[in-house]
Amino acid sequence: MERVIKTGNGWRIGWDPQEAVEFKGLVGTDDWAIELTESELHDFCRLSVQLAETMSQLSSELMDEEKITCEAESNLIWLEVSGYAHSYSLRFILLTGRCAEGCWHEGAVMGLLQAAQMQV
Repeated sequence: MERVIKTGNGWRIGWDPQEAVEFKGLVGTDDWAIELTESELHDFCRLSVQLAETMSQLSSELMDEEKITCEAESNLIWLEVSGYAHSYSLRFILLTGRCAEGCWHEGAVMGLLQAAQMQV
């Protein structure tokens, strides 16, 4: 598998399993990006998909104007989705090493999640 970078409106995600030594993944927006280790990228993708599934399941239990916040974490990364069940932001914090954080606004999250699903 060769290096792949997927981009959309306000998001990007990539991985380089062959050439990269330590940081095989990348997440970001049009304005910023951070490289992730393979484990960090895996946890980011797994947890973001898990949170999207949770939001989808909760949609039938919430009124249209109700906002909700859900979070998930591993030893490496913490993620939070916040907003309406059909439109929400996504935020992450790396818990080890570089201790970085970033976020995507509502309009960017669905495309990012679709790309992240391919890595789960």
